[in-house]
Amino acid sequence: MGWPVTAPVLDVQGLTVRLPAGADRVHAVENVSFAVAPGEIVCVVGESGSGKSVTAHAVMGLLPPGQLTATAGRVLLEGDDLLRKSPTEMRRIRGDRISMIFQEPMTALNPVMKVGDQIAEVLDIHTRLSERERRARVLDVMTSVHLPEPERLIDVYPHQLSGGQRQRIMIAAALVLDPVLLIADEPTTALDVTTQAQILKLIKELRARRNTGVLFITHDFGVVAEVAHRVVVMQHGRVVEQGRTEDVLRRPRDDYTRMLIRAVPSLSPPPRAPAAAAPIVLQTTDLSKTYLARGFFAKRREVKAVKDVNLQVRRGETLGVVGESGSGKSTVARCIARLIEPTGGAILIEGADVARLGARALRPHRKRVQIVFQDPYRSLNPRRTVGAAITEGPMNFGMAESEAATRARNLMRLVGLDPDALARFPHQFSGGQRQRICIARALAMEPELLVADEPVSALDVSVQAQVLELIDDVRKRFNLAVLFITHDLRVAAQVCDRIAVMHKGEVVEEGTTAAVFAAPKHAYTRALFDSAPGRHFEFGKFEV
Repeated sequence: MGWPVTAPVLDVQGLTVRLPAGADRVHAVENVSFAVAPGEIVCVVGESGSGKSVTAHAVMGLLPPGQLTATAGRVLLEGDDLLRKSPTEMRRIRGDRISMIFQEPMTALNPVMKVGDQIAEVLDIHTRLSERERRARVLDVMTSVHLPEPERLIDVYPHQLSGGQRQRIMIAAALVLDPVLLIADEPTTALDVTTQAQILKLIKELRARRNTGVLFITHDFGVVAEVAHRVVVMQHGRVVEQGRTEDVLRRPRDDYTRMLIRAVPSLSPPPRAPAAAAPIVLQTTDLSKTYLARGFFAKRREVKAVKDVNLQVRRGETLGVVGESGSGKSTVARCIARLIEPTGGAILIEGADVARLGARALRPHRKRVQIVFQDPYRSLNPRRTVGAAITEGPMNFGMAESEAATRARNLMRLVGLDPDALARFPHQFSGGQRQRICIARALAMEPELLVADEPVSALDVSVQAQVLELIDDVRKRFNLAVLFITHDLRVAAQVCDRIAVMHKGEVVEEGTTAAVFAAPKHAYTRALFDSAPGRHFEFGKFEV
């Protein structure tokens, strides 16, 4: 008797996966149950450590042996229990009946294989097609995921493609055998907002065309609102709520679900008092940065990363610089912090031009501009205590060790951490706590300008909200000028007084946050807003 058409393509029943001895809890996932119907997109949502990716890897049979072990439950793919399959049987199933798209395509693709060969490899393993038939099938699936010039792209390497094109190659490889189930594990997290919108549209289109069930792992409720038919919310390895998207987003039953949805930043900027009369802390005039790209055989060429950028930030004000990867926004931040040397223009910090200063002359100005980076773990030396990280800067500028230690303790309290934790190392803190430590380290120098370069993009949504609130609080408390670099329009709406939109190295639009969000003038700015996932949904307004 065949599998009923109306039955779910995936039915997870009571899945439990044990963690190794000594972990912070017994199970990575415990008694997890949900289903995915043919042609349905089910989003599994949760913060880091919720168990959502472990669940996806358990379905794929990719749990690391000896570390994570499925101890109970069933994972039924069209009635077959995948937990009872041998490794050899699972290899036949993967790519044929079930496929997975990973978060970062550059690490998932082989850098020394042409992308067409990587798609064809799936056909080589699972079919008996001839080389000519395989190539035709690869071109067909590349066309179906809207890759331009598939006849040319089939013979290029991953590094020759953009991030969005690499993700389309991953999707093409996943769909080349028409699997009944597609697992997408944070497939748009590493992508720009316009590329993200294209990938989400593509997944919805392919789902409808092929009637493929999609299990979509994400932490982004904007994505949930955009693509999901049903939602499964996970916390600490357990399902706390599941249901139709409309029901979960508008009428959530669990407190954790409500907290997650409330933490999603709104696209509506809150009222903010103007800082028009305050003194100017930062002013750039025709700031430019040009790189010389060299190849072994290619001619030297110029890449203009930043072109004639004019910015101004006043004391007590936050200026947001918004744009996609390659727009030049982070290059601007690094020039202003003098981590790289600008090619042209002026950088005035309270009237003093630091653009052309050498290392010795620049040293007295270093403490005036401090930067908080995107990844707090890479920003901190793993071999030094957080206390040493915070006190190092002030002591380098002549402060006594006892005074620097007192300042560190006070700053730990300010950023909401226990001062007694100064003797601990970075790995002993969560991601959000590490970012708080990086903010404390920057404030220890008593800067005039704080540069925040994507400071919350690596954090969970609830932690993100806390760190944004902290940055806004220290701005008010210390009357700081803040330059806030971000690609996230929701984040910019909540913390920025004014917005500068960058595209291909140039500022294409600038104004108060309220004005830009209410009526964006430039076509590129409008494209950014149109691409924001869940832009038509007002999160946090629950129905009784």
